[in-house]
Amino acid sequence: MADESGGATVDAVRLRLDIGYDGTDFAGWARQPGQRTVAGEIATALGHLFPGFGGLTVAGRTDAGVHATGQVAHVDVPAETWRARSQDVLWRLRGILPPDVRVKSVVVVDASFNARFAALSRRYVYRVSDTVWGVEPVRRSDTLAWPRPLDLGAMRSAATVLLGQHDFAAFCKRREGATTIRALQRLDWQRETDGVLAVTVVADAFCHSMVRSLVGAMLAVGDGRRDADWLAGLLTLGHRSGEVVVAPAHGLTLAEVEYPAASEWDARATQTRRMRTLDA
Repeated sequence: MADESGGATVDAVRLRLDIGYDGTDFAGWARQPGQRTVAGEIATALGHLFPGFGGLTVAGRTDAGVHATGQVAHVDVPAETWRARSQDVLWRLRGILPPDVRVKSVVVVDASFNARFAALSRRYVYRVSDTVWGVEPVRRSDTLAWPRPLDLGAMRSAATVLLGQHDFAAFCKRREGATTIRALQRLDWQRETDGVLAVTVVADAFCHSMVRSLVGAMLAVGDGRRDADWLAGLLTLGHRSGEVVVAPAHGLTLAEVEYPAASEWDARATQTRRMRTLDA
């Protein structure tokens, strides 16, 4: 269904899917043999509606237990089948998919749209409760219960150290051939009206386990075990730090993926594919 450049062929239609899911019972996004995954459930549903559809490309492969309210993927489907299904595709997907994953929008896009490479940024939110009694029961699946009081001011100050472009190797699980240089655009802690602490993390892209590692490190600062100087020192290591504890997955939600105007999708994808350096 796709040509060698990654675009849809003339007999196919490219669709953008906006997706939400409760990650509790999933082994992450990516399909794995013998495991229940988000991609597996969606691919199965699409297969019922669009036999012979092209591969499913996602903006961000979330880990096991991580949730999403703003995940984005694209898929190429046969044009003839799309014409027959387009009027009720969301209703049909609702009936096929399990209740912990929903396709919320299906839109035809130009073949130059690439959910992964055309993205400008990903926005994640991590929720933590530091109350003595724990987490509101109805939010237990997406909020971490922290056993010690957290200093909001200390975490906000520490967050400023991490903003900008750095080598985040200390916070990433190394993958062969992958860079750990990232540009962190936003790292903002707020105490919400229900008393829960929520941190918003925005970057053009993240390396493996980066968001949860950043949260884990800042929680150590927030409860007084570490300070901002320690956090700054981690950025100079150039390798994964054993001192950084990865925060549990269930507190993390992928909230939004931002894209440029359609006329800029090709240029953005080309830029994203380049290997990043600190001088770039």
